[in-house]
Amino acid sequence: MRLPLLALTLLLLVGCGGSSSPKLPQGDETAKLDVADFVSKIDNPYWPMAPGSTWVYREDGQRVEVTVTNRRKEILGIAATVVHDVVSEDGELVEDTFDWYAQDADGNVWYVGEDTKEYENGKVKSTEGSWEAGVDGAQAGVVVAAEPEVGLTYRQEYYRGEAEDAARVLSLDEKVEVPIGRFAGVLMTKDYTPLEPALVEHKFYAKGVGPVLALTISGGSDREELVRFTRGR
Repeated sequence: MRLPLLALTLLLLVGCGGSSSPKLPQGDETAKLDVADFVSKIDNPYWPMAPGSTWVYREDGQRVEVTVTNRRKEILGIAATVVHDVVSEDGELVEDTFDWYAQDADGNVWYVGEDTKEYENGKVKSTEGSWEAGVDGAQAGVVVAAEPEVGLTYRQEYYRGEAEDAARVLSLDEKVEVPIGRFAGVLMTKDYTPLEPALVEHKFYAKGVGPVLALTISGGSDREELVRFTRGR
C-alpha cells in the first residue's frame, strides 16, 4: 500500500497548492476576480503588451492601429492597461476605442471592458458595444489563456445583448504569412458569439508579437492582417 498512499499524498499536495488565480470563465457565469491575483504587466508570449507597443493592420480598405498606452484604469480594483484602437478609412476616422486588459499571476490576459465610439462624417454615430466589468451586469473575460490547449474554451467578454464573444483553441502549431513576415508555432482560435450565430472568425497569435491575422470564415469574408509591429518597453 506504500505506493498508492504516496501517490495520494502527492495528489493532495498538488491540489492544495498552486496559484489562486481565477479559472477561465464560461458563458454568463460570474467571474470572481481578486486584485491580489493580478500582476502589473502583461507579458503573455502570445500577446505581450509592453507600453509603447503598436500594431498596424489592414482590413478591406481600412487601417487599424492598436497602441498600448502608459495609462491605467482601475476596474474592480484592478489597474488595467489601457490600449487605444483606432480604425480609419481613406483618412477618415471610423472607430475610436479604448480597451482595458489585465493579466493574472498565471499569465491569463483578461479583458475587463472597452469604451468604443463609431464615427460617421466626423461625428459619433454609436457607442454600442461599450462595457465595463462590474457595471450593469457586465463580466470580464479572457482574450489569451496562459496555457492554451487544443479544445480549451473560454468567454472573452460578457455584457448581455451587447458583447458576448467566446473562443475555442483550435491549434498551437499553425504557420502564417502576412505582410510583416512569416510565423510558425502560431496559436489559432475560433471566435464566435451567440449574438451573431452565423459569424465565425479564426484568429492567429504569434509568440512575441500578438495577433497577426484574423479571418472571417462564416458570415463574411474579412481578412485583417498585420503590416507593421513596433515593440514597446
